[in-house]
Amino acid sequence: MKDPFTLSEKDKQSMVQALRSYFEEERNEEIGELAATLLLDFLLKEIGPTIYNKGVADAHSYLTEKLEDVFEIQK
Repeated sequence: MKDPFTLSEKDKQSMVQALRSYFEEERNEEIGELAATLLLDFLLKEIGPTIYNKGVADAHSYLTEKLEDVFEIQK
């Protein structure tokens, strides 16, 4: 089965660094690259689909509203 999200290596490294920075700045904890990578993988797998689906639903609602406006103007 394909992963729901495919990230470029550059994007993934950026997110891993962001997680490491968060832990250091907000929690005064240092986590290694492996721990941050595993956390990112978990977040993408468990939380990512819900966030993605919400974004798709929001985009659908927005486009539906705009299309209704266009068709209303044409009447």
